[in-house]
Amino acid sequence: MSQALESYIRWETDELVLLDQTLLPGEVKYIHLTDEHDVFEAIRALRVRGAPLIGVAAAYGLVLGMNRQNYATLDGFMTELKAKRDYLASARPTAVNLFWALDRMVDRVQMEARMMPEPSALKKALLDEALKIHQEDRETTFKIGEHGLSLLKDGYGVLTHCNTGKLATAGIGTAVAPIYLAKERGIHVKVFADETRPLLQGARLTAWELNDAGIDVTLITDSMAAVVLKQGWVNLVIVGADRIAQNGDTANKIGTYGLALLAHSHGIPFYVAAPRSTIDLQIKDGSGIVIEERGAHEVITCHGFEIAPKTVKVYNPAFDVTPHDLIAGIITEKGIVHPPYRENLQKIF
Repeated sequence: MSQALESYIRWETDELVLLDQTLLPGEVKYIHLTDEHDVFEAIRALRVRGAPLIGVAAAYGLVLGMNRQNYATLDGFMTELKAKRDYLASARPTAVNLFWALDRMVDRVQMEARMMPEPSALKKALLDEALKIHQEDRETTFKIGEHGLSLLKDGYGVLTHCNTGKLATAGIGTAVAPIYLAKERGIHVKVFADETRPLLQGARLTAWELNDAGIDVTLITDSMAAVVLKQGWVNLVIVGADRIAQNGDTANKIGTYGLALLAHSHGIPFYVAAPRSTIDLQIKDGSGIVIEERGAHEVITCHGFEIAPKTVKVYNPAFDVTPHDLIAGIITEKGIVHPPYRENLQKIF
């Protein structure tokens, strides 16, 4: 199945083709998206996921949406562009990369419109910008991997949560990017992957992806993390992020906060890996991050099997916020940022 990881998202003429991650690990199936509604559904239903990859997909979604019809005037084009931007942005509320990519697309059109106001030219500019976002994410993940690699030594154990690899980005990932580079360079790293309830992204995606790549990975349930840390098998924890506030508070997949507390309790460094597009300097701290709440069915069922009463009350936040004082460093494409985050995150921009 390794070939599936080489081209899991790609632009083909007038279609966005991507791997349906909801079917993994049982089935490798590519779906063809032809309009913005297809892309909205794919993002909302988690067929495509991971903050950086959501941004890439949304950029192409805007291209598809604007390509569907002809526009007689620039005003008509811009009105429709902003409406489709808002529609796609509503697919998920927490991952800032979604909004960053869409706003970048709109900014590109506004800049081009001063010189080439013809809608046909602006459509070409949209596709060009989406392709650039896609390529830049590939390059960004490699740089994150290079900086993160400085934290690893031969024989290290790394604990990670959710999925932050090739299935979550356009490149080699964020939190697991250093692990891919370590393998390339002959540095043996043992990975412990939390299963990540309720949707099991760690089990279905991370374990599948790393195992497929020949990386030493051990799958554990979320409740086993404390025992693994206590055993001394882990030298550091690296997780991804969906939004990072100005002070370093970080929103990531539910369960990350608890893992940070465990790491702190056991004296193990806890790192966050994310591109600059995940850092939201407009939000002062974690209290300003909107946390997506998802449906009860994700908790009371597991891959179609009912595991709890259908009528039981359910609380299902998709993310939690880890306070900045639990984070040893934030690994970005510009380097590893250390506290104080309010000052040092500003510097990389």
